Amino acid sequence: MISTSSVRTVVGIIGNVISFGLFLSPLPTFMTIVSKKAVEQFSPMPYLATLLNCMMWIVYGLPIVHPNSVLVLTINGAGLLIEALYISIFFAFSPRRLRLKILGILVAELVFVGAVLAGVLGGAHTHNKRTEIVGILCVIFGTAMYASPLSIMKTVIDTKSVKYMPFSLSFISFLNGICWMSYSLLRFDLYILIPNGLGALLSAAQLILYFKYYRTTPKDEPKQNIEVPEVVATSAPDSFSCVTVER
Repeated sequence: MISTSSVRTVVGIIGNVISFGLFLSPLPTFMTIVSKKAVEQFSPMPYLATLLNCMMWIVYGLPIVHPNSVLVLTINGAGLLIEALYISIFFAFSPRRLRLKILGILVAELVFVGAVLAGVLGGAHTHNKRTEIVGILCVIFGTAMYASPLSIMKTVIDTKSVKYMPFSLSFISFLNGICWMSYSLLRFDLYILIPNGLGALLSAAQLILYFKYYRTTPKDEPKQNIEVPEVVATSAPDSFSCVTVER
């Protein structure tokens, strides 16, 4: 008989694959930046926020904080490297004032994560307590970041157009949320369950809106690049990115 632990591992691996694909979703944005050698209207904030989110979930998955969380570490380690690459590209093609802003935010994030890690290791002496403290912080950050697609959903309702909300990303985000929800339920982990449950619900709402407004979406508008914020619900739940789509 297959053990629950084995099933959970398989589900976590599938979640890693889906989440990795979502981390790569902003590639069109950065291909545009590199080709034009300018960041234009794009914002670095989604990538800086995702970087912080990945760092917090890496802290959560450390054996000294929450043992047996290898799959949480692997996907967020990969996400950290990918977001660092995105931010490096953004930094390279940004004006001086924006570069200083990016550096300031990066320093603040590193100081914050370092302070959390030091505080948890110094002040909490059991795995359960460390898991609780870091898990609550991850849920707070993740839940707050889930506000980003709400503006896109409002735009879809106002314009009766789904050109601002790509179906593929909503669908994959839904599968990702369901996958990590299942992972958290197979060996109950409230801190992974909450944000990914919210992510699955919001992605389901996006899919409902898509099917409702797909037929009323204009087909003959001129194309132009726009930046769409997209939440990536991973084991580091709810990292969000901006994706370039055409309309």
